[in-house]
Amino acid sequence: MAYQQLYVSFTLLSDDVLAQWRLIPPAVASDCMNRTQVMASIIKPINAGVRLCGQARTVATMVGDCGPICNLIGSARPGEILVVDAGGAEDIAVWGGVMTEEAVHRGLGGAVIDGAIRDVADMRRLKFNMFCRSVVPRGPHHGFGGTVDTTIAAAGAPVSPGDIVLGDDDGVVIVPLAIAEEVLKAAQAHLLKEAKWIDGIRGGVSISEMFALPQAQTTTHPTALGQAQAAEPQR
Repeated sequence: MAYQQLYVSFTLLSDDVLAQWRLIPPAVASDCMNRTQVMASIIKPINAGVRLCGQARTVATMVGDCGPICNLIGSARPGEILVVDAGGAEDIAVWGGVMTEEAVHRGLGGAVIDGAIRDVADMRRLKFNMFCRSVVPRGPHHGFGGTVDTTIAAAGAPVSPGDIVLGDDDGVVIVPLAIAEEVLKAAQAHLLKEAKWIDGIRGGVSISEMFALPQAQTTTHPTALGQAQAAEPQR
């Protein structure tokens, strides 16, 4: 079965803009989008300390089919992040070591797979930025079909070609390209605000004081009161 390739165009962000995005943690970006655009918690990197930042190219593939993904690896631009909706299948890998070799050779920025991968040792050796749902030895087939460069839903987050993909040890957040400029400004302002909070904490201010949180109403629990009375010495 042939897969479908949509021909889409999107604004390519400059290296300077992407450099600014690399300073934004995914959690902060999500906070600035009303805490949305977050992939499910099961999507995690195969290496600790990985930072993912780049524009998305998307694939929706039939369960167990790596064909459309392989074709996109061959045509994606350096630095782009492949985001794959593989149906969330955890027991059949749609990405492996040979695909990683080509992705690294072509300078891709990484991949996010809502599904399974294999040959993790190769990816770690090649220092490829991979986020996925699961790891399993069982490999894929070709020819079931899929769609390339369409809007997909990966682990609960909508992703369109050109969107900004941010990932770290916490997981993955997608910033829609249409609102990227305003989210970047909000995230930069948020980081400055957090820095002031941390300075305050190091100066002795409590989080409770900083955010004027409601204070607890203290009372004595009946059990505690009974224990206190029982502890009084007999006269």
